[in-house]
Amino acid sequence: MNNPEMNMKFMQIAMKHLPEGKKFLDEKGIELNMEDLQPMLELLLNVMSEAYELGKDHATEESK
Repeated sequence: MNNPEMNMKFMQIAMKHLPEGKKFLDEKGIELNMEDLQPMLELLLNVMSEAYELGKDHATEESK
């Protein structure tokens, strides 16, 4: 899926939870700046996209 609108929504969700993730890493003594976090955000967006597609496929199958 390469839907820019959905990607923006996923990014908003990721950014909403970013402080919690950053706090976890800080508590573990792992120091990362935003540049370091970018690849992890991309990975998270890919995971959310796949989960969305899986849920969409499941809903389509259930409605048959």
